[in-house]
Formats: sequence, structure tokens, C-alpha cells
Amino acid sequence: MCGQRIWTEGPEADKWTSVVTSLCEELCRPQDTSSSLSFLVKMIPILCLAMLLPSVVHSAQGQYAHKLLNDLMDNYSSALRPVEDTDRALNVTLQITLSQIKDMDERNQVLVAYLWIRQRWHDAYLTWNKEDYDGLEIIHIPSNLVWRPDLVLYNKADDALSGPMDTNVKLRYNGEITWDAPAITKSSCVVDVSYFPFDSQQCNLTFGSWTYNGNQVDIFMDMDSGDLSDFVENVEWECHGMPATKNVIMYGCCSDPYPDITYTVLLQRRSSFYIFNLLLPCFLISFLAPLGFYLPADSGEKVSLGVTVLLALTVFQLMVAESMPPSESVPLIGKYYIATMTMVTASTSLTIFIMNIHFCGPEAKPVPRWAKVLIIDYMSKIFCVYEVGENCASSSSSSSAHSVRNDGGHKYLGPGREKRQVHKSPRPQTPRPQQHARLKTQQHHVTRAERSLFSTFPLGKYESSDGKIPAGDCCKEDRRVPCCPGDKSPLCCQEDKKPPSQGSVVTFGPCVFCRHGDGDARLVRNVEYIANCFREQRATCAKGAEWKKVAKVMDRFFMWIFFIMVFLMSILVIGKAP
Repeated sequence: MCGQRIWTEGPEADKWTSVVTSLCEELCRPQDTSSSLSFLVKMIPILCLAMLLPSVVHSAQGQYAHKLLNDLMDNYSSALRPVEDTDRALNVTLQITLSQIKDMDERNQVLVAYLWIRQRWHDAYLTWNKEDYDGLEIIHIPSNLVWRPDLVLYNKADDALSGPMDTNVKLRYNGEITWDAPAITKSSCVVDVSYFPFDSQQCNLTFGSWTYNGNQVDIFMDMDSGDLSDFVENVEWECHGMPATKNVIMYGCCSDPYPDITYTVLLQRRSSFYIFNLLLPCFLISFLAPLGFYLPADSGEKVSLGVTVLLALTVFQLMVAESMPPSESVPLIGKYYIATMTMVTASTSLTIFIMNIHFCGPEAKPVPRWAKVLIIDYMSKIFCVYEVGENCASSSSSSSAHSVRNDGGHKYLGPGREKRQVHKSPRPQTPRPQQHARLKTQQHHVTRAERSLFSTFPLGKYESSDGKIPAGDCCKEDRRVPCCPGDKSPLCCQEDKKPPSQGSVVTFGPCVFCRHGDGDARLVRNVEYIANCFREQRATCAKGAEWKKVAKVMDRFFMWIFFIMVFLMSILVIGKAP
């Protein structure tokens, strides 16, 4: 270290350097080993001087900086544009660093961002010779002491006229000024929610001078795009870039050009939150609408289920409408809700129509032939709608048109169709008592179901006080019952001379009204009337069963149709996402 120059800038530094150098030369002379202790004692002052030297130098710099600031601010005005030639434009370089997306208000169409704004320009009146000020090259001074370009955000959406903070500027000896200031900006952004929640937005940040035209202050870009190196990720939006473009606009009020720089923030929405909270519940609720057709009609909850699903979708639709701007552009999820609500409304209307078919009463007309062939015979097999005891191999119409033969030789061909007994043996002339008893047992045998029905009909309605059935009442009640006056015997074997009667009429064997007592004739007429009523009731029940089967087949048909519609709508919504 001996003889080395420690500090070479400034007169004060030269003085202290000369002192330290002389001490070093004296200490570095050759000495005996016996005087090593004295050598260490002499080194202590040198070390103390070396420790105090930096503070002395910095004190010298502070004095020069203070002197420099006084010299620069002498006769300086921050109100005037700092150019030597007023006809020349002052060049301002702009650089924007996007730090954070604080909020995106889609309803009010406002983007709130946290920016770092760097502006750099040249001030012709703030230059100095660094050799005159102890080699001082850079000083930091308050920004309100120097002239600053009035760059503002053109598409500002904030009520308060706020701008960059009044931070210090960095001033170099050649007059170059750099101003770094943070700012929280609220800018207007045209939000397009057509593909919400799979949408992407482009928000512009346009900066330009408010009072100076292009001939006075010209703006340049420091980089081709905004700086995203310090960007803090947002939970809802992804930033895919921030390209910058320079525009020169001629306004109608002025003939001078006005340049500006526009930064376009490219944002992509993170759709996971909306998929799990808006789309997926709607998708699951929409699948309940087709299941309403599978619900039994006798449960009484088919219409209630459709109305409940409709109300749930309305709630989700209101949630989406509250966050979207009131524009003509309907978001994609809104279209999905509207289509699903329309489908639920249609399914509820069809459910009401099918329930009317299911609950057709005795006054309903029979099922048309085309409906029997198309719905009962074919569609029931396609949609696997079978009654109890049926399977895929059996015909659906065989159970409704099967024939039942009773013990007396009568053949029942289904609801509303009967056939008279065909007598193959000659009619007996004088039946014996044993034959008479057997005839009554065979031809007037009543099943358990018929016996239970008989108990519901009061016998006194068809008999008079003397135990006979009045002819007038009998014929008024049912013309199909053979009527005989109580005081006259019926003509023998007149039954065979009459043509066969139509409808579900029970006929009996060979001339049971002949050669028998009046008690047997009354019993036969009562039993025959009740049996005919039972046959008509069975025919009515069979007709109602056919309508119920038609309704059940239609339920299955519309259930699968609406399931396909829900699936296709969901695929369509996902496919339209960009």
C-alpha cells in the first residue's frame, strides 16, 4: 500500500491522501525486529485515519450536491418547456410496467390496475460539469422542482383527478431526467360478455399530453410492449400480453397533431370458478326435467317437480344478470339458462297434457285404432313399456284382447265383445230335475269377483213388494235384460228366434225361462243384469287401462327426447367456448 493514492478526487481528498501517504512511507522503512512493538504502535493512527476517510469524503460530496442544487435552481423555472429552441419538440420516452390487476368491473366496464410509470426526457437547463462538483454525476431531487410532461390517461374512469405520485426524479449531469412513479388507474374498458364465462377482454390504456401537441412534446415508446416481469397473478384473470402502439390523431378542434401511446392489456378469464358454481349446477338441475316424465302420474308430483326446477334456474339466471352489463349482448351462459328454462317449461306443459290422458274417465272415447297400432303395439316395445305379466316376447295387445271362457260354455272375447253360445246338442224337451239342478249350477255359476260385485247392487231395486221384477223398471234400467210380466209366463223358446244382441250381454242355455217357476226366472234376471253391469265395468276399466298405457308410453318417449336435448345443449355450449 505504500505510496498508493487512496483518494484522487477533490482538494480535501488530496490533503488527506498526502497525509496518509507520508505516514505509510515512514512506516514502510526497514526496521529491526527488536523495534516491532514500536512499529505496531505507529500503525494505530494510520488505521484510525483510514476509517475516518470515507465519512470525510461523503461529507464533501454532500456539500457539493447542496452547492450543485443551488446553482441549478438559480434562475430556473419549472413552468416553461425546457428547450433551447422553442420551435423544436421535446422528446419524452414512456415505459409502463403492469404490476397488478386489482379489479375488473364488468357491469360498470372499469379496469382497475396498479402501474409503474417511467418517463424520461432531457432538460437543457439542468446540466453541469461533474469535474466542478467533485465528480458528482447523479442527484435525486423532488419532482415538483423541475418541469414535468403533463401525460395523462385519456380513458380515465376515476372521479378524482389523481395521477402519479410526486416522487423524486433522478437527474444526471447531461440533463437527462428519469421519473419513476407508481399509480393506481381506473380506465374505461369495453367489455364483451358474449362468451362468458369463457370470454377474453382487451382493455386499452391510452397515455398522451393534455396540453402540448406533437410539435411541442413528442412521445416515444421505450419498449414495444408493457413490462410484465413484475406482474402479480390475478385469481380471476390471466394476462397474455400488453402490446403498445403509437397513434397520431388530428382532432377537429385543432390543426396540430396529438400523439399518444396505447397499451392493450390482453386478459383471459379463468373459468373454473364459474363452471363449478354456475354451469355445473344448471347442468345437473336441467337433467331433473326429463326425469319428471319417469315419475308416476299417480304420485301427484310431476308438475311440482317441473315448477321447482324452473324456479331454481330462474335464481341462477338472476345471479348471472346481476354481474353482467345491461347490454344487448347476451352471455353464453345466459343463453344456456334460457334454453334450459324453455325446455323445462315445455316438459311441464307436456306433463299436464299426458296427465289428462292418464286420468281419462269412463266418459272418454275408446283409443283410436292408429294409436293402438302405433303407440301400444310398436312404441311400447321400443321403449320397453310392459304391463305386469308381459315381456319382450309377448304382444302388448294380447293381454287386452284375451278370451275368457266361463264354465257355462260362454266365450268372453275381451272388453265389449262377447259371443253367443253355440249349441251343438239338440235342445232338451223335458229336462229332469237332476238336469235342471246341473243346468243351474253350470249356467249360473258366479265367480268370486262377481260375487263381490253382486253385494254392491241392492236387490230391492229390481224387485217389487211381491218378489217379482216389474217389467217397466227392468226395461227402463237395461233393455238387454229379457222382461216378462209377472202374471204371464214367457213364450217358450222365444230366445232362439231373436237375433243375437249386441254388447256385453250374458245369455243362458236352452230356454231357461220355460217350464220353470217364477222364483227361478226372477233369480236369473237379477243375476243376468248384475253380470252385464260387471261386464260393462270391466270394459270401462279396460278402456281406461289402454289410455293409461298410452300416457305411459308417451312419458317414456318424451323422457328420452328431452334427455337428448339436454345433452346436445350442453355440448353446444362447451363447443362455442373460444
